[in-house]
Amino acid sequence: MKLLTVLFFTALSIATQAQQGWWTAKLHRSDGNAIAFTFEWKTEKGKPVWYIHNAAEKIKVDNITASGDSFIVQMPVFESQFRLQYSNKKLTGVWLKGGAVKTQVMPFTADAVNKRFATSTAVNKNIAGRWSVIFANNQPNELSVAELKQTGHTLTGTILNPTGDYRYLEGVVTKDSLFLSCFDGGHAMLFTAKIESGTKISGGNFYSGALYKEAWSGIKDAKAKVTEETVAMYAKPGEEKLHFTFKDLQGKPVSIDDDKFKNKVIVIQLMGSWCPNCMDETAFLSDYYNKNKQRGFEIIALAYEYSTDWERSVKSLQKFQHRFNVQYSILNTGVTVSDTLRTEKTLPELTPIKFFPSSVVLDKKGKIRKLDTGFNGPATGEHYVLYKKEFEETINKLLSEN
Repeated sequence: MKLLTVLFFTALSIATQAQQGWWTAKLHRSDGNAIAFTFEWKTEKGKPVWYIHNAAEKIKVDNITASGDSFIVQMPVFESQFRLQYSNKKLTGVWLKGGAVKTQVMPFTADAVNKRFATSTAVNKNIAGRWSVIFANNQPNELSVAELKQTGHTLTGTILNPTGDYRYLEGVVTKDSLFLSCFDGGHAMLFTAKIESGTKISGGNFYSGALYKEAWSGIKDAKAKVTEETVAMYAKPGEEKLHFTFKDLQGKPVSIDDDKFKNKVIVIQLMGSWCPNCMDETAFLSDYYNKNKQRGFEIIALAYEYSTDWERSVKSLQKFQHRFNVQYSILNTGVTVSDTLRTEKTLPELTPIKFFPSSVVLDKKGKIRKLDTGFNGPATGEHYVLYKKEFEETINKLLSEN
């Protein structure tokens, strides 16, 4: 018992006293590629804290605990954690992320430097602007859009696709190549490509997590638009209302027909605690709800989790609830995101739910008035501003109706 106590405090002491400042981490794939990201290591109120950086985003990670001679860094949302050891100003260990079938495990290393990607030579190519992007696994005529900003070697931006965006990407332009990455606990992504010219990007590879890889390319196009037809969701012919009852996180049945929701404008949020874009949407919806719920407005989140294990799902959903101060109802459908019959089992009034997040807006009479797929988050800049504007206009219009 005494030995375990010593090990516990030794590990926590290391986690607290390790070199403060900037670190560069790498998640190592079996194909030899590494997904890099940077973080600041600080001590606040006597406890270790990380701030993970992705361009303009800064994620505070303060759940850092000892376990034997190692320490665990638990991400604030998602089933995502690091198990690490510190020695000679280096970190080694693994990143673990829960999945639908098994836990993903990736080797992790970090050094006390601030160098997400190496650069060399003067920059002679500028790729700032809007790009029409094609991924190899896209359906025919399905386009994505990259919006990039460049200052010297530094490259930031995001890629919008029919279901949302790849959040905050950060990297460099060096020689004739680009490198962009993101890590937020859910996403672990790396984009590489060759810059043919200021208007053409070729030979791109998109790496996600431990195994996924997809080719991509881009053509500069100021008028490029995302194609959304392939992911659209509709109410089936003759269907005007939704009918469902699911349990909230306390196990209490909640129905769309409950008195709480009568004569109110309602947004049905289709989400999952595994989904980074759902994280951004939840942050927006929670803030909007807390400011507008007194106007006769409600939100109901329907969660489609990785498994049917009630305790696992609730634990993961509670992270969202606590992180974003969610005061509206979060219901666990008990149907997994991978279930091919997820729509039929939960919302049979709709055509297939193709992607997450999606949303359904109901008027005061409970009728379906609008369906949205995807979400343009804060990393998309003007697109996020436009989304919020259109959302507020829709809600205001429905609230004004008798």
